[in-house]
Amino acid sequence: MTSASGGADMVDWNLAVATATRLVRPGPEVSREEAAAVVAELRRHALAAEEHVRAFTGMHSSSLSQAAATPVLVVDRPGWVRANVAGFRTVVQPLVEKLQARRASSATAGVFGAVGEKATGIEVGALLAFLATKVLGQYETFAPAEPPLEAPDSPAALFDKPRLGPDGPGPGRLLLVAPNIVHVERELDVDPSDFRLWVCLHEETHRTQFTAVPWLRDHIQSEVQSFLAETDVDPGALLERLRGAAGAFGGLPGGGRESASSGNLLEIVQSPAQREILGRLTAVMSLLEGHADVVMDGVGPAVVPTVAEIREKFQQRRDRGANRLDLLLRRLLGMDAKLRQYQDGAVFVRGVVDRVGMEGFNRVWTSPNTLPTKDEIHDPAAWVARVAR
Repeated sequence: MTSASGGADMVDWNLAVATATRLVRPGPEVSREEAAAVVAELRRHALAAEEHVRAFTGMHSSSLSQAAATPVLVVDRPGWVRANVAGFRTVVQPLVEKLQARRASSATAGVFGAVGEKATGIEVGALLAFLATKVLGQYETFAPAEPPLEAPDSPAALFDKPRLGPDGPGPGRLLLVAPNIVHVERELDVDPSDFRLWVCLHEETHRTQFTAVPWLRDHIQSEVQSFLAETDVDPGALLERLRGAAGAFGGLPGGGRESASSGNLLEIVQSPAQREILGRLTAVMSLLEGHADVVMDGVGPAVVPTVAEIREKFQQRRDRGANRLDLLLRRLLGMDAKLRQYQDGAVFVRGVVDRVGMEGFNRVWTSPNTLPTKDEIHDPAAWVARVAR
């Protein structure tokens, strides 16, 4: 990012999309007829999941118009890339403005800016190509406020085409990545229809969280913007942090191994203020992910006959991980922390529901003050004592 500070947009987003699309591995082999059937079934399951989730959680959208404004898009891997690039552009805009302000005082920014944008675009594209094969579904909180493009008359026309435009944030949208869902259901050797509904239940829970709790999106956006506002764009300060991290990982002077043993790239460049903000964000995301995991399994027995088998095999897949390079990338990118969020959050939600029931648990959605702290995520009784009683 620092190298791109002389450019107009920090990252060449079009190049990022082109790079990711070129590098991303193709999905599983399916005929056009099979692909069309998968897409149609995912759309049906997404619609059905909405009612199942609301009935189980007791959460309902604050308005019908708000729920209708958050579409469900079934995408392929390139479509997921486009959607996330659009979200990135929306989220990092304050950081872009900060870097542009620094550009005005830099004599060499004009020389290196365009080169930096291109280089960063390639780097972001390579990262997205890796992630595009991992995600089954996603509620995109900061989607741009514009409708999806009409798909052309081609094999890819089966999938929705999210826009890349830089318009301001919209109400959100739910993405289901069809090739990845098919890949995992085949790998686990589970009932395809049951697995697809199970995934939809998880992702629909996220959509319900944001449409039923009007303040939640603004709260998270405020925390993210505060995190970005604390970003130190001084290259010297960033270089010093990276040097310390490199020393820790490589055993060089300037960093302790203990500090890097559980670190990822995001943690490396954080300031103390950012670590505090990230602690609050981690607690919120653990709540949201854990809640979705609890709901998908709680609804499951009534509508997904093989839910127990699916959960067992899926958890084994999570625990098993992948090859060593894949595990290293996951650690550096913080994806291992994402897995812990599912586990810690689910333990918290179950612990609270066991004590005060679902209605008592739903007090968590009252205001930002009733969200669990990072410590309370690991101590449901403490949250119950502070809020639910």
